Amino acid sequence: MPTIAVQTANGEVDQDDKTIDRINSPPQRTRHIVGSNNVDSCPICCERPGFPLVPPLNFAMVAPGVYRSGHPNRQNFSFLRKLGLRTIMYFAMEDYPPEMQHFIQHEGLEVFHYRMEGNKEPFVELNPEDITDALTKLLDEQNHPVLIHCLKGKHRIGCLVGCLRKIQRWSMTSIFDEYRKFADTKVLADQEFIETFDHEQVNYDPKYQPEWL
Repeated sequence: MPTIAVQTANGEVDQDDKTIDRINSPPQRTRHIVGSNNVDSCPICCERPGFPLVPPLNFAMVAPGVYRSGHPNRQNFSFLRKLGLRTIMYFAMEDYPPEMQHFIQHEGLEVFHYRMEGNKEPFVELNPEDITDALTKLLDEQNHPVLIHCLKGKHRIGCLVGCLRKIQRWSMTSIFDEYRKFADTKVLADQEFIETFDHEQVNYDPKYQPEWL
């Protein structure tokens, strides 16, 4: 049974200026084991037997096949590999650093990069269209298992999960309780965004919707 440790919070993504950068990485997946005879062994992606598995900052399961966190770094790669991820959804303006991009390519993951800033009153607000698009992909079981993350796993991901909970018909009290559990402090702009978000506009395909919806 592997040991689970606790963390801190790092690939260059598509240089397209579009709001969403979609990366189709090579489909082949390999494993690099320290001490193996594999001449291709990689110091970034290799397994380290005996070392504890370290989840990313603010890691948690949202629902079966859906995980949330802050920005992963190389300490988290072995842990993420255990999840058997198919997709990553990344919510931040910044490109991935080289180590994270290398991990994505090595694992053959698909990435949806939503270039967005967090809510910052009164000048910056989340784009509801981005959240709607992200939820459509999130509710497609063909993309699971999926990791959704921003930089710290607090506000942008908190808004996304809050809007997902509306689709699941959670009460607003329960939605805000979960939001504050990860965000630490109350951010009025985020809560207003969640409350006013029109979840009826999320047109997911019932054929591929997850069982827990």
